[in-house]
Amino acid sequence: MTAVTAERNGSGTWAAVVRRWRRLAWLVLLIADLGLLVWGFGAAAIPGHLLGPGGAPILPAGYEGYSGGSWHQLVATSPKTAGYITLVFRMYGVYIVAFGLLAVAIAATAFRRGDGWAWWALLVGNTVAFVSAMTYDRIVGAIGPFEWSEYLGLAVIYASLAVTAPVLTGARVVRRGAALPEPGTVRGARPATRDQGASA
Repeated sequence: MTAVTAERNGSGTWAAVVRRWRRLAWLVLLIADLGLLVWGFGAAAIPGHLLGPGGAPILPAGYEGYSGGSWHQLVATSPKTAGYITLVFRMYGVYIVAFGLLAVAIAATAFRRGDGWAWWALLVGNTVAFVSAMTYDRIVGAIGPFEWSEYLGLAVIYASLAVTAPVLTGARVVRRGAALPEPGTVRGARPATRDQGASA
């Protein structure tokens, strides 16, 4: 009975295992999101030199894979169109950098502390960021080494989130300064008043 109570209160064997996993999980999430951040910085700063499939720059490879035309020909015949496409790709990189910075900060702070909202934020945020990037790669037909690493990154993110899921751990967010319940008390039970104690 004591062991069951300890598990429910988050202090049992399973909770201890999850805490050890979380020490590694936050770092895994940080590295995966840091990799996405670095790629986004490259897309924003040097889109014409960011390597894609076959060692070719990712931007021309994406255009040629989607349209079937030549990027160099587009630059020669319609430089304004090529410039606009480059601008849109740069902005895509900027948004990835913005997400990456936020995800890295959450992983290194709130998620590492075990805040429940951080788990959900990283689950939803990484799903949207990685799945949208992988969808883009498949649509334009530009899948290189980094693009394959997106699948690995999302897999390790999901694995790290799975072992630290609040549903499995029974973890709850405790606000700073809030008192923890006394051992042996029942959650939600009102404390006995002075009158009740006297009548007892």
